[in-house]
Amino acid sequence: MLELQGLTRRFGAVTAVDRVSLSVPEGQMLGIIGRSGAGKSTLLRMINRLTEPSAGRILHDGRDITALSGRALRAWRADCAMIFQQFNLVQRLDVLTNVLIGRLSRRRGPLARLGALLGLFTAEERAMALALLDRFGLAETALQRAETLSGGQQQRVAICRALMQEPRLILADEPIASLDPANARAVMEALREVNRGQGLTVLCNLHDLAAARHYCDRILALQAGRVAFDGPPAELTPARVEAIYGIPEAVLAAEGAPARAALVH
Repeated sequence: MLELQGLTRRFGAVTAVDRVSLSVPEGQMLGIIGRSGAGKSTLLRMINRLTEPSAGRILHDGRDITALSGRALRAWRADCAMIFQQFNLVQRLDVLTNVLIGRLSRRRGPLARLGALLGLFTAEERAMALALLDRFGLAETALQRAETLSGGQQQRVAICRALMQEPRLILADEPIASLDPANARAVMEALREVNRGQGLTVLCNLHDLAAARHYCDRILALQAGRVAFDGPPAELTPARVEAIYGIPEAVLAAEGAPARAALVH
């Protein structure tokens, strides 16, 4: 169970996230929607402690994540893998090495981490990375440089890298925002497979309402940093969408029609 209690983040006079409280059961796939600037990315970054909360608490299985520091905080970041919109792969390295980098968070001590940076991974770790690439249809790209892959392929490599951490939950920050419809569908299906196949909790920021409705068990909408909706996809009515975004859902639907068709068929 992941629990947020009055989580708040202020940047000077601006409150990006304003007293957000919610509980996310283990194994749930939660889609977070809202206009740009609503606080979605800040919320995820606070859960991972990449951004420090101004107030409130983050609890996981009753443990106060906001109180962690040092080795305990590094362990939490390994348990709580982050996937970014920009992929953040090392473009000049091959795909297999990019995936293996995910093990760095599980290495203990500077010498162990240095060995990994020099490519001294174990046979077990290499087998694990290859198995993940095969699972997501990327085994044949293992020795290619990351820069030769499409955006969708790179994002799936990033998912494999996150899984190398053996996390308990995954935070995906706009993972399909820069992708074409076909690649967006492949990435969302990969995240859903991780969620269903491994029972991992997934929190995913999304701009695409069709993707949120189709793939997520639950949708949370933020508006000016506050929770404007929290419920199952079926309850996200056109009227609620208009209240969240300030424009009719029909307008949003018309703008995203090609992406929606590719994602849900």
